[in-house]
Amino acid sequence: MTVKQTLAELVAIDSVSAGTNAAIIAYLEDRCRALNLLITKFPYTDDRGVEKINLVAQTSAGAAVELALVGHTDTVPFDQTWTEALNLTEKDGRLFGRGACDTKAFIACALTAIGNVDLKELTKPLALVFTADEEIGCIGAKRLAAAKPFAARYAIVGEPTSLQPMKAGKGYCLAEIVVRGREAHSAYPDLGASAIFRAAQLITRIEKIADELKRDSRATFTPPHTTLNVGLINGGSAKNIVAGTCRFTLEWRSVPGQATDHVLDLVKEAVADLKRTDADFDCAVKAARADESFETASESRLVKFLTDASGRVPATIAFGTEAPSMIALGAEAVVFGPGDIRVAHRTGEFVPIDELHSCVAVLGQAIQHFCR
Repeated sequence: MTVKQTLAELVAIDSVSAGTNAAIIAYLEDRCRALNLLITKFPYTDDRGVEKINLVAQTSAGAAVELALVGHTDTVPFDQTWTEALNLTEKDGRLFGRGACDTKAFIACALTAIGNVDLKELTKPLALVFTADEEIGCIGAKRLAAAKPFAARYAIVGEPTSLQPMKAGKGYCLAEIVVRGREAHSAYPDLGASAIFRAAQLITRIEKIADELKRDSRATFTPPHTTLNVGLINGGSAKNIVAGTCRFTLEWRSVPGQATDHVLDLVKEAVADLKRTDADFDCAVKAARADESFETASESRLVKFLTDASGRVPATIAFGTEAPSMIALGAEAVVFGPGDIRVAHRTGEFVPIDELHSCVAVLGQAIQHFCR
């Protein structure tokens, strides 16, 4: 089966994170069994009671893996007006479909590459790792990292990087912040305390924190520093009522070497400072997510191999990946794959056909280089 045919079959399976990924895992299990790989599934139930499954397929039994090829099976939702979302279509050298770029293309390449190899000639263990719930927090990979079902020496984590090896990535963190005030008739605001005004004061402090963090710069990143964003805000109950509650989300993407809770600590210091000037300042800060940054040394054997094989200089990324989870399993990890992250998640997501074939070749070389 060609890589294009495999991608078409993968795209045809609806694996949006909100639902179960059982169907795509069943497909991948069948493909891996046909390659005589040893299958282990790691099922779990998410917070909504939906079945999710991680799958590890290995060339040999044992807890030590030389090279892991890692791809997530879930996708983001798609607009129902995109009628071809689950039907891979070709135009101008591109293949369109939900997940065609992020990251079913990489999975198709991994399956094709390993299918082209005589597994009997491999002397070191290879693993294909297919995870759940990457799009909503890398949850499946984190569960694997916590369970430690295997240890890996090297890991290629599939993401759309336009076939450029990414040796480092920022962390991804999120906090939910609730500021409380006291409701009153808006004609008599002194009888209340506006939660929205209080939230605005805190957000102004957060903006100052964002400026201060620019001093801690990493030239290899774009932007070169930890970034902050208030992406959602909601407060008040009516136009003529002094707002009693205001909620907002704070997101930050931390550079390597900076603790994931550094920003959280700075925000809590700002809250404490505001309380010193307003004894009634009521604010709750709840950490909702903390994904580590990662950095693999330029001298890594994997970094050097992918640099040579791709012909691309290694770089860095600002979006979250499963690389930290693979590092937790002992691996030197590099993020790599066909497609451009800038077209992922949108209607009309696509992967260039030439990158698909190039990725198959690079992964095939990686299997031979590290496992033969």
